[in-house]
Amino acid sequence: MKRLLFSILLLAAASPLAAQLYHPGEVLDYRVSYKAKMFPNTEVGTVEIVTSIDSLPDGKPLYKVVGAGRTLPTYRWFFNLEDIYTVWIDAERLRPLRFESDIREGDYTFQSFYTYDWDNARIDTRWRSRQNPYEQRQMELTQQSMDPIALFFNLRSAEADDFREGEPATLRMVLQDTIRDLRFRYLGRETKKIRNMGRFRTLKFECELGSTEEFSFTDGTVFTIWISDDKNKIPLYIESPVRIGSIQAYLSGYKGLKYPLSSRDK
Repeated sequence: MKRLLFSILLLAAASPLAAQLYHPGEVLDYRVSYKAKMFPNTEVGTVEIVTSIDSLPDGKPLYKVVGAGRTLPTYRWFFNLEDIYTVWIDAERLRPLRFESDIREGDYTFQSFYTYDWDNARIDTRWRSRQNPYEQRQMELTQQSMDPIALFFNLRSAEADDFREGEPATLRMVLQDTIRDLRFRYLGRETKKIRNMGRFRTLKFECELGSTEEFSFTDGTVFTIWISDDKNKIPLYIESPVRIGSIQAYLSGYKGLKYPLSSRDK
């Protein structure tokens, strides 16, 4: 479940563009399901991504994006999960300034905090699990290095015709004490049926998140994503294999989009 939430927050990260689409009032809702050979496709959780306006103490405007993943009430007796990721973005420069995560999965808890220093090209991170002392690290920052939520918005103002089918590319994601590479390939356009939402024209990507720095992908996360083929570029469907079966997430509701969802077939 946790790795799928990361997938959802990453799924639009396919091009290091300067112009990103942050639209206050936008809300994206997803349902998460699990499927195995001898196990029916069962909804087990939800993910919600909300964009709003915030500000610094000096009044400087910020965009605030919160991504929250939760187990459905029916399954909380078995495994109670609540993962919350928050990022604050400079509304003028469109760069992340601060990132926080608060992960609670059963008896496991984990917190992390990132502070971006773009002027000095560095990022300060600190993290801890349970009640252990905080660990911290300072790392070199590049234009392509961002937290999962900031990467989520990186693709959204690109033009579909800018993608080259089958052409591989790489982005970098900051995770506590390391920076992981995210490789992806654009697979082309495809019409995709989304449960309870209808059929959509989509852009399909195959993605792979490395497990450590550089290109160690032997135990990384692999997932396929379909995003709307319109100006919004919102994620519509995600599928990620797990050790037994697969996990899917699909759009179940939305509001406050900046542009019409014109990719939806009538």
